[in-house]
Amino acid sequence: MLQRKLGAFYKPRRPGAEQCSRARVVVRAKAQAAAEKEVRPGVYEGYWTWKGHQIRYQRSGDQGTPVLLVHGFGGNADHWRKNTPELAKSGHRAFAIDLLGYGYSDKPDPKAAPPNTIYTFENFGDQLVDFIKERIGGEPTFVICNSVGGLAGLQASIVAPELVQGVQCIDISLRGLHVKRQPAWQRPFVAAFQRFLRETDAGKAFFGNVATERTVGNILRQAYGRKEAVTPELVQAILAPGLRPGAVDVFLDFISYSGGPLPEDLMAATTRPVSILWGEADPWENMHEGRRLFSPLPSVVEFVTLPGVGHCPQDEAPELVNPLIERFVAAYSAGGGGAAALTHVPASSARA
Repeated sequence: MLQRKLGAFYKPRRPGAEQCSRARVVVRAKAQAAAEKEVRPGVYEGYWTWKGHQIRYQRSGDQGTPVLLVHGFGGNADHWRKNTPELAKSGHRAFAIDLLGYGYSDKPDPKAAPPNTIYTFENFGDQLVDFIKERIGGEPTFVICNSVGGLAGLQASIVAPELVQGVQCIDISLRGLHVKRQPAWQRPFVAAFQRFLRETDAGKAFFGNVATERTVGNILRQAYGRKEAVTPELVQAILAPGLRPGAVDVFLDFISYSGGPLPEDLMAATTRPVSILWGEADPWENMHEGRRLFSPLPSVVEFVTLPGVGHCPQDEAPELVNPLIERFVAAYSAGGGGAAALTHVPASSARA
């Protein structure tokens, strides 16, 4: 079931209780902002406590419509370093978050629970909803996501549509290893190999070979259409958090996660507008399959393709992506005009 019960959000309150609760949230958010430190010009970093875990986030801007940026597999808030300050300059409050287990957020041991029960899209969606409630002050927010982060953003929009104004999915993961995508004969072999990696030293050895400057650089150059965007700074931004304690177990648990929702099911279930951006040179996620799956869905308001760009357009081509984020936010903010405001899209990029 994709949509959990929403009773926790709609319990009857005594008169004045809601205003008091919101006031407490605002006070708490201001206290957290006061504890932030500036890590780059105009970019502030802080930690937010969620279910006993420390969650890192970055923020730019003090006013305007809030935008929450969500990274993909192996990424973190630094993957949005070319976006948060620019969105703030255009009048938004931009937040980038490290999902639980990623970046510099805490990494609870997945072996302390049944496999694939901690690092799931349901939990990530809850994390985003609670961040909007507690750190952004409950103000309706646009959620902008890359790769697997798109499923977390869509999940949040289903759980709490009153807190999510819209979702923009950038090269969303099609979840090619999902059990429903696998031929029946292949499933037991894939599951056995995933268990082998997760539960033996072979998995740690595999991760050790991946978590090097050379390998991370090669993976990024494969994923990026614009090879020049793969800089030593980017390699370190991705690699360094992956060398922290617990990162290997999170990695092995997530690559064995073949259950949970499919992106087309989430897009069919959400009631919020969904914008899709896709790098035409993405070698990992098939743009044509994405168009086939998503364009017919009523929630999808645009499908914009980006020539020459790979899997991470927000980092490869921020000069293309930032204006598209701003346009989507403007169109679906109060009084923005909705789909009618999504004009001047190149013919090759229009919704199919």
